[in-house]
Amino acid sequence: VQLQASGGGLVQAGGSLRLSCAVSGRTSSSYDMGWFRQAPGKEREFVGTISWSGGTTSYADSVKGRFTVSRDNAKNTVHLEMNSLKPEDTATYYCAGYSSFLALVNGRPDYWGQGTLVTVSS
Repeated sequence: VQLQASGGGLVQAGGSLRLSCAVSGRTSSSYDMGWFRQAPGKEREFVGTISWSGGTTSYADSVKGRFTVSRDNAKNTVHLEMNSLKPEDTATYYCAGYSSFLALVNGRPDYWGQGTLVTVSS
């Protein structure tokens, strides 16, 4: 399974950005999917997840109400809609795939994309 994240860039505080993750190798509907981020000098942290059907999502408290994870299984893509962006959202964002429910529960994805950089200016 290969994951390709895109859509990062420079945005002003308060602005919006939409990230996309293209899934190839197997149909995206086989996997629960997630987004993580890593700010400079910090550890990678969880952002949000979406179930294989799209019916269940979860978010980190820091992004709840501002970020939305969605998916289009027909197009094998997963999205991260980011609104009301803050400078502290600046990070490289990674999409990730979970091969099993146990991996999802443990917060340990099996597949990672290469990351896309989001920079939020104040």
